[in-house]
Amino acid sequence: MNYTTQMDAARKGIITPQMETVAKKESMDVEKLRDLVAQGKVAICANKNHKCLDAEGVGSMLRTKINVNLGVSRDCKDYDIEMKKVMSAVNMGAEAIMDLSSHGDTQPFRRKLTSECPVMIGTVPVYDSVIHYQRDLDTLTAKDFVDVIRMHAEDGVDFVTIHCGITRKTIEQIKKHKRKMNIVSRGGSLVFAWMSMTGEENPFYEYYDEILDICEEYDVTVSLGDACRPGCLADATDVCQIEELVRLGELTKRAWDHNVQVMVEGPGHMPMNQIAANMEVQKTICMGAPFYVLGPLVTDIAPGYDHITSAIGGAIAAASGASFLCYVTPAEHLALPNVDDVKQGIIASKIAAHAADIAKGIPNARDIDDKMADARRELDWDKQYECALDPETAKAIRDSRKPEEDHSDTCSMCGKFCAVRSMNKALSGEHIDIL
Repeated sequence: MNYTTQMDAARKGIITPQMETVAKKESMDVEKLRDLVAQGKVAICANKNHKCLDAEGVGSMLRTKINVNLGVSRDCKDYDIEMKKVMSAVNMGAEAIMDLSSHGDTQPFRRKLTSECPVMIGTVPVYDSVIHYQRDLDTLTAKDFVDVIRMHAEDGVDFVTIHCGITRKTIEQIKKHKRKMNIVSRGGSLVFAWMSMTGEENPFYEYYDEILDICEEYDVTVSLGDACRPGCLADATDVCQIEELVRLGELTKRAWDHNVQVMVEGPGHMPMNQIAANMEVQKTICMGAPFYVLGPLVTDIAPGYDHITSAIGGAIAAASGASFLCYVTPAEHLALPNVDDVKQGIIASKIAAHAADIAKGIPNARDIDDKMADARRELDWDKQYECALDPETAKAIRDSRKPEEDHSDTCSMCGKFCAVRSMNKALSGEHIDIL
């Protein structure tokens, strides 16, 4: 039996190779997974032209996945460095790479990603439109934007972020409601600017059905961009954000009618006490479609440490129903991240995702934590490194600050005052020497 997309196959009762792969990774019955894909509650982003893909599923009942944003800019244009970041991110466990390049000929790098990188690849075609055509924004036509989406689909991109939830009505909303940070979404601001300059409707909204035809042909998942995501705490859960979310719910259903898979993007900057409620509202309005969040960042005052503010919000969001976390690095709001920034961002996001998976009872999520507890009780340092999210850093810290005496069973924090050592000896009837 033929099928066009993973969703189409699932609705026809077909188990695809990608579903088999995801079910095995998630320790889930493949028929249960197929049903979730058919309902749109799980997306398996798998472009037919991405031949080296090791498929992953995105959905709130699966392991929380993380995405890493990369790409060159006018001021940082070394593709070799970006490729080094890509492979480093994959090795550290990132499930997706988004190429946000905004300078030069982007197609060779994009094709290199989809020919060599085994994780999901995403893009934001509106960024590439100005670069591809080498023309000012207001000279581009709706057809130009749609043609770039087709090019990205042909290149093997697994998901595309399209900012189709804002319309000309949004222009008046932004002017009327006097947001503190206006629109901070780069793609959203470009669409807003294009509408303002041309007087035309958002092309991604007006030609949405044509875009869905392209996505159905190549099995590209639509990631519905949140152009009005809050860029500061003051703008969280305001009229602009919620009105756009309602429209994204309508667009989700239209995509599903084309058998096109959907992810819905979400905030942004948001106080901790609003995060869980936002997840519930999204699940209701968008009918359980996977929710993809940037952070959320729970305070505005930590430039240089926003990987931490993001991890705090990400853990709460994922425990409350978000299924996909976009990493944030220490360079957020400051600069293009370097290799070390990328590592710090990934580790912070992986911690948030793992903590959330434990909280929401994902099968086997806590197994590695229990192994770590055993290794610590046994004071087995090598086993502890094996369980660690970042073994190299853990080992380097211990090796650089060993105790003065050769006590392989202790560290320089406690020495012979080590609680674990004392308890082990006490429970085995041994003499406990401290001095």
